[in-house]
Amino acid sequence: MDVTSSAPHRRSSRDKKVEIAPSSRIRVWQPRVRPQILFFDLMFAVVLVCGAAFALTKYHAHMNYYDQLVLVCTIPALTALGWRWKPARVLMVGIAALSLFSIHLYGDDLTRADHAFLLKYFLSSQSAILWMSSLFVLATLFYWIGLLSRSGSAGAIASMLTWSAVLMGFVGMMVRWYESYLIGPDIGHIPISNLYEVFVLFNLITALFYLYYEGHYKTHALGAFVLLIISAAVSFMMWYSISRDAQQIQPLVPALQSWWMKIHVPANFIGYGSFALSAMVAVTYLMKDKGILGDRLPALEVLDDVMYKSISVGFAFFTIATILGALWAAEAWGGYWSWDPKETWALIVWLNYAVWLHMRLIKGLRGRPSAWWALTGLVVTTFAFIGVNMFLSGLHSYGKL
Repeated sequence: MDVTSSAPHRRSSRDKKVEIAPSSRIRVWQPRVRPQILFFDLMFAVVLVCGAAFALTKYHAHMNYYDQLVLVCTIPALTALGWRWKPARVLMVGIAALSLFSIHLYGDDLTRADHAFLLKYFLSSQSAILWMSSLFVLATLFYWIGLLSRSGSAGAIASMLTWSAVLMGFVGMMVRWYESYLIGPDIGHIPISNLYEVFVLFNLITALFYLYYEGHYKTHALGAFVLLIISAAVSFMMWYSISRDAQQIQPLVPALQSWWMKIHVPANFIGYGSFALSAMVAVTYLMKDKGILGDRLPALEVLDDVMYKSISVGFAFFTIATILGALWAAEAWGGYWSWDPKETWALIVWLNYAVWLHMRLIKGLRGRPSAWWALTGLVVTTFAFIGVNMFLSGLHSYGKL
């Protein structure tokens, strides 16, 4: 009786398992990317293509074949950047909208900057760059308030100020480019030709790299340190413009009248900006390692990772810039390398970070020695960037202070 009563129970259990097993293998397909995301990605790419077509149609008279090629090749790069880093989309659209609006306000009359309200106080190149400088300083203050008071809202305000500073800085650069053509077709050039202009570029690149890492690691703590070096660069730029009237647009010297400048200089300053950021992260690492504000700063592993990535990116672009510079030198001066002071110190910077990366990848360099080395690299890089112009002379003397 017991046996016969238990058998059906065991069979029903097995049957139940058999019934459940097939259903457990059924998987409902779900798309990895939501259709809305794909739609906005495609729309962003379409907007960039339309913008490039508009620029080619309206401003082709001011562009040679090289400029047009650069513009066309920039579209896939910006598209990929916008897909990979969503906040950059809003920045690109904002830069384009404000720059075109400023150009519309100017028309063909450069003197409108003296009496048109929006140009005079917001959208002329000088006004926009002054706004950039002020916003960077304010952002630095709020980052420190957020760090010291543990205020998330202060950190969020600092981040928005930094984004706004980057927006105004790029608008200032784009409008300055247009203003140079209003002065004269033979004067017009991309605004990366003197120390004042490249300092603006340095600030923008450093801030952009920082904002990417801020979003990636979800922390505002690094901003208090990275924005210090940007504020220092802003202070130098303001002093330089006041003492030397450097904000005035000048004709290109003959040595810079080359399309090589348009790719050599940006690549160079991506390297400089990344190296500067890694040095300030190194300062953060050393403070965390000694227990100073330790509970408010990111983990040492995060800081070490940011430092490594910054140096890696900077080294890659600095290598490209050095190669491009050699090709430019061969065209301009008849030789790839002349041991000019600027070239020599660029080589020293390159060797410094090449050895740093070698020691990390091959010897496993980590921790405090790695951070001190990255911080020391800032001294070498700063001398190559500014010191050579101040104390030495050579073929690159057009950037002399």
